[in-house]
Amino acid sequence: MRIAIDGMGGDHAPSVVVEGAIAACKEYGFEIVIVGQQEKIEAELGKIKYRGSKVEICHASEVIDMHELPVASVRKKKDSSINKLVELAKNKKVDAILSAGNTGAVVCATTLGLRLLEGVERPGIAIVYRGLEGISMIIDIGANVNAKPSHLLQYALMGDAYSRYILKKENPKIGLLNVGEEAAKGPEFIKETHRLLSSTNLNFIGNTEGDELFNGKIDVIVCDGFIGNAVLKVSEGIAEAFSELLHRKLSENLLTKFGALLSMPAFKALKKEVDYAEYGGAPLLGVDGICIIGHGRSNSKAIKNAIRAAGESATQHVNQHIIEAIACKKELA
Repeated sequence: MRIAIDGMGGDHAPSVVVEGAIAACKEYGFEIVIVGQQEKIEAELGKIKYRGSKVEICHASEVIDMHELPVASVRKKKDSSINKLVELAKNKKVDAILSAGNTGAVVCATTLGLRLLEGVERPGIAIVYRGLEGISMIIDIGANVNAKPSHLLQYALMGDAYSRYILKKENPKIGLLNVGEEAAKGPEFIKETHRLLSSTNLNFIGNTEGDELFNGKIDVIVCDGFIGNAVLKVSEGIAEAFSELLHRKLSENLLTKFGALLSMPAFKALKKEVDYAEYGGAPLLGVDGICIIGHGRSNSKAIKNAIRAAGESATQHVNQHIIEAIACKKELA
């Protein structure tokens, strides 16, 4: 398995990228191509004193920063690490690619360079997270903010395939994010999506509201990219605020500090369960290749696990299952 990673992508690149890549090599046995400015990557490899043969560097002189406009930057910076990453996948020199850089630029470059899978109209970014009763996923969280009902239908089909073959869910429950459970609620394009999903052989359980996102009872939650991204950012903000408030309260006096000390094993176990780094990155589903998008704040652990997720998607032939699901739906239409 050969995986290429954006060495310049993320808030803490290239150091955490290099650390995560080496950890993945050791744990999973993958061959890793780190794409980026060679001198900087070599310097990080030197710090770690890596002497193995499973990591190589593909030089890219330019970097697309987080604040840059996706389309303009992809077209202007031809020798960027993101463009070089996609080029490696396009030329079949790697089995999967990963970047924790500018999400919009990754989506743009991947869509333009690799194109979409047969029958797919728009790509979607999915995130995997742990709820009260198990692992769930949301699709889309930002790739397509102007979604049509047909796009959401395809997100459901792609999410079902990923949930079955990567998350090992036998018959994933599909929910449509809405303002109420009733089929007649919501904007017109959501109502139409509900009708489309109801006509499939998916395990569609109907509309789901925001308070059900984290109970773990729904395996795949479908929404447009605008709402999905808002849900993601609000969830991250709440988690950070809650963590800080809890820390303040537990530090108020000796009694609360003692209680915090006794509860430390439980806190550590909880942190591990909800830590995004455990799940690595978000698959960009619908493109003709395996692409994982990492969080901009990814640490080396997140990079390592994102590489694992990329390898799993390639090994389990997720894209072929998506193509078959889309084709099957067309035949039934």
